[in-house]
Amino acid sequence: MTKNIYLVPTAGSDCPMVGFVNLIAGKWAIPILYRLILIDEPVRFSELQRAVDPITQKELTRQLRQFEARGLLTREVFAEVPPRVEYQITALGKSLRPTLDSLAEWMRENAAAMR
Repeated sequence: MTKNIYLVPTAGSDCPMVGFVNLIAGKWAIPILYRLILIDEPVRFSELQRAVDPITQKELTRQLRQFEARGLLTREVFAEVPPRVEYQITALGKSLRPTLDSLAEWMRENAAAMR
């Protein structure tokens, strides 16, 4: 018995999977979000960059701006010399944890089969 592919919804802009992939697109998106979730406290830019090594400063900045714009993290700037900036995962960002945990578990279970 074959399924009619035309009965499956198209992967257009209304597809939740397309939206999710757009959210986590990029090599560093999941590692950044997952570390912020696990840390679950304010973290300075340099500490986060070390935790996600070997990400470049430019790429980390780009990803953090996107996550802030989407409400997944907050950015706090302190008027100090030198300037201090801290990032923290929001409740919305934390809500990704079960999904990311299940992806990590799936990878642990299936990595060897994909080699």
